[in-house]
Amino acid sequence: MRKVSVLVVCLVSLFSLALLAQDAMDLNTALSFFVNDQIMIEFSAEGQAQLEQIILALKAGVGAPDDLNEQSEEAVGALEIDIALKEVVNKLAQAYYTLANVFLTTPDGEFPTDTYLAGKHWGFKSLRMNPDFNDLEGGRFDDSVAQETDYRAMYWTNSNWLRASTENKLAAVFAGVPAKAEMLMMRVLELAPEFIYGGVYRSLGAYYEQLPGIAGRDINKALFYLCHLLDEAGYCADCSFGEVGDMVPSAYDYLENQTFFVEYYLIPEGHWEDANRILQDVLASEIGTDAALMNAYSKAHAQTLYDDFVAENL
Repeated sequence: MRKVSVLVVCLVSLFSLALLAQDAMDLNTALSFFVNDQIMIEFSAEGQAQLEQIILALKAGVGAPDDLNEQSEEAVGALEIDIALKEVVNKLAQAYYTLANVFLTTPDGEFPTDTYLAGKHWGFKSLRMNPDFNDLEGGRFDDSVAQETDYRAMYWTNSNWLRASTENKLAAVFAGVPAKAEMLMMRVLELAPEFIYGGVYRSLGAYYEQLPGIAGRDINKALFYLCHLLDEAGYCADCSFGEVGDMVPSAYDYLENQTFFVEYYLIPEGHWEDANRILQDVLASEIGTDAALMNAYSKAHAQTLYDDFVAENL
């Protein structure tokens, strides 16, 4: 009887493994979720599970072993990956950032530093697949950035790097992260200022409000860059850092532009009525189809900002 039971358990286990293998996502399916630099999944538990499967498929697609230590920049960097798969590596950096930012960052949860670090390491892997990005082989980081043209790799490397650094800002400053992150952002600003609905302007706004150095934030620079994302004449017309210039086209179609303005300028400066007005606009907005995941997340984040900061100050 015991042998029969063991046999049944083994058969069930093998059957389960076969089902898992059968259900494993392939690379082409994973890539099909990326449309115009957006990941087309829902803002839900099912969407998170899909994204985790996408990440597994992307890693398998570039030949990453199951036991790869993604917390090690050296281990990720040592992988031999065909240059034809560089965009897949970029998508890994984007997918990890999205997983951490949209699904794993919760008010009561542990900050997902490890997930951001994995995204940062894949981003640097993509950058260093270009032999001219040789900062680890005797070259200068600023020279490597100046010749780089892969703005996706730079954008997602930087996005993950800055988020991972927020948990220990002083350590990041002493490690030289702010200066290197600024180089990456300024290069993306040169190449693709409208990428992800003005993503580099969001990055620069948050950066100057939070991280740059021991001397502290530069709120005027933060305002200058955030003012490229929405038309707030009361704040942007006379921006003390300089003339703002044109807004990013379709900036209002991406609700995170508005929540960033609230989170990284209006709330820190105590402009509660305007913060409330913009958050209510976000909450009343449709998520649309072009950036549905990020817009759904931004609506949820707008509610969090209202509940945690704005409501008690009205």
